[in-house]
Amino acid sequence: MELKFKAKIMDEAAIDRTLIRIAHQILEKNEGTERLCLLGIRTRGVPLAQRLAANIRRIDGVDVPVGELDITLYRDDLSPVSGDPVVSKTDIPFSVQGKTVVLVDDVIYTCRTARAALDAVMALGRPERVQLFALIDRGHSELPIKATYVGKNIPTAKSEVVSVRLSETDGENSVCILDRIEHRE
Repeated sequence: MELKFKAKIMDEAAIDRTLIRIAHQILEKNEGTERLCLLGIRTRGVPLAQRLAANIRRIDGVDVPVGELDITLYRDDLSPVSGDPVVSKTDIPFSVQGKTVVLVDDVIYTCRTARAALDAVMALGRPERVQLFALIDRGHSELPIKATYVGKNIPTAKSEVVSVRLSETDGENSVCILDRIEHRE
């Protein structure tokens, strides 16, 4: 299978503007930063959470704690034939007990990642509330989960791929739609 470029839907400036807007929304919805923390879902949710925290610091002057959440072992869609899952690091140097936890991810598609993240957070303690931010919501949810904050809604076909690239992980900042091209012999 091959991926073919279809469209660029966000450049670096659009991503930056979106993260500033979402930081304002988080502050407004939660009436400030009291008991607020951000958990980036590995991999690209982590730098997005760090960028949101930096924006909140610039807006409100407060350092909001940021953690890294690996949800691999909480997924319900791992294939039994794919071998052992690769487990990364969960690094949350603070308690989530009684906090407002904002889960941060790059793309919502089926919502199975969000469900796994909820399970992972609940295994750490009982937050007061959990909110969800996704840079891109592409539709096709298979579960009754909806993001609290969305950067951009992009209706997509199931055959399309949304590629989020961030400087911290990929060396550039962009969001593109790619088409899957299957070769038949």
